[in-house]
Amino acid sequence: IERNVQVPMRDGIRIFVDIYRPADAADADLPILLGWSPYGKHGLSGSLWPPAGVEPGWISRFTAFEAPDPAFWCPNGYAVVFADPRGAWLSEGDLRHNGIGEGEDCFDGIEWLAALDWANGKVGMTGASYLAAIQYLVASLKPPHLVAINPWEGFSDWYREFAYHGGIRETGFVPRGSDNLRFSLGRTEDTNANVQAHPLYDAYWESKEVDLPAIETPAYVVASWSDQGLHTRGTLEAWRRMSSRQKWLEVHGDKKWAHYYRPENRAKQLAFFDHFLKGRETAISSWPPVRIEVRRTALDRIERAESEWPLARTVYRPLFLDAASSSLGETLPETASRVAYDPLDPDGEAVFDHRFEQDTELSGYMKLKLWVEAEGADDMDLFVAIQKLDAKGDPVGFHFYAFYDNGPVALGWLRASHRALDKGRSTPWQPVHGHRTEQRLAPGEIVPVEIEIWPSSTLFLAGESIRVLVKGMDIYRDALPNLPFARHEELRNAGRHVIHTGGRHDSHLLVPVIPPKED
Repeated sequence: IERNVQVPMRDGIRIFVDIYRPADAADADLPILLGWSPYGKHGLSGSLWPPAGVEPGWISRFTAFEAPDPAFWCPNGYAVVFADPRGAWLSEGDLRHNGIGEGEDCFDGIEWLAALDWANGKVGMTGASYLAAIQYLVASLKPPHLVAINPWEGFSDWYREFAYHGGIRETGFVPRGSDNLRFSLGRTEDTNANVQAHPLYDAYWESKEVDLPAIETPAYVVASWSDQGLHTRGTLEAWRRMSSRQKWLEVHGDKKWAHYYRPENRAKQLAFFDHFLKGRETAISSWPPVRIEVRRTALDRIERAESEWPLARTVYRPLFLDAASSSLGETLPETASRVAYDPLDPDGEAVFDHRFEQDTELSGYMKLKLWVEAEGADDMDLFVAIQKLDAKGDPVGFHFYAFYDNGPVALGWLRASHRALDKGRSTPWQPVHGHRTEQRLAPGEIVPVEIEIWPSSTLFLAGESIRVLVKGMDIYRDALPNLPFARHEELRNAGRHVIHTGGRHDSHLLVPVIPPKED
């Protein structure tokens, strides 16, 4: 182990890295796995929070947070490098949170490492969350010696997936995450303050954008249905938009850290990197382009091979809301009706259920279109959960936010004044909002809003039900002590929220029905 090795950047600033190499092998011809994050290369642990599901023995005491474990990779013939980026901890300069400057620094670090006399000139990157997001950024810059990436759940849109959900500021994870990125000998970017200073999509957020189509590096991308409100959407968007000719996607319903360190999944990582960093023939030659887990419950999941994402055989079907019966149906109700709730009351909500008559798989993107009115207010914050009920009508929980087992099928959010769509990016099944202007509501005005529901995959057996739950506040609010959790506490709600259904108000949930695969 070499501590605090100095690596020069293009402007002369020096950052510090720790290098782990095999103790029982020659210092020659070693590929390098790089873990890059500002969390601190010295922050090593052989365990994570118990609810995360990482079993004893899966990682060693040499493992940095969300990073590869040197005690696994070095015996398999790899060097592992943990970097403290510019301005983090003892590294020189000012600490920035992503953006093109950090991408250029990572580029310089890769090229410097690849030229070391014991290296084979091939560098790969792996890791979760921040360690995944930096891979999108640097791969888009095409460092010559970055030959393979393995982003394991990382958002790719700072505004829509990290800071503002549907235009509603996230107030739980963002402050906590920003507070963890302030350790420096210089200045640090105050991301939480910047989030508050930039409520609309402007030049600040453009500075965090990633040119995903520019990525051509071979990529093994892993996403989950369970990171609703953080990484689910962005990981899938990254895979869809990157231009790599050799790219694989895996989407699971597990807890993210447990899935990353699970022995059988680490064996997949090894097969991927052995192929590209060592030139070996491995099992990846038989990998399908896409693997997804279809969930029945948190623990009952079936893995299936696919050829693309979203699935080409998807049949999008509307389920129309009926406020009179609190139901979802296959035909638009002829009679108009409305339901109202108090958005400031924790018990205030609107509920709509649909019972499936036959087994139905919903895998992909949902959209909730609502006709809404704000009584006594000029704006409204809409929180949506898609839930599953068993044949008895009891809720079915799913893994959620890395720690929990009682989560939703999927989530969506929208501040009504942010309802304007980015028409160049939106599709009938995935609305994308521009978030560049606000359109406040006039008294008595009824407007249509289209709410993006984050991707999911769930099997509903005959007799089981799907539920749409709409509230004026977070639907999942019970967090375990001292663990990160998404929250939205700066709201614009007042008066009453009204949802109009039936007649000329075609409020509906658009669902992605997946027919069985043909042989």
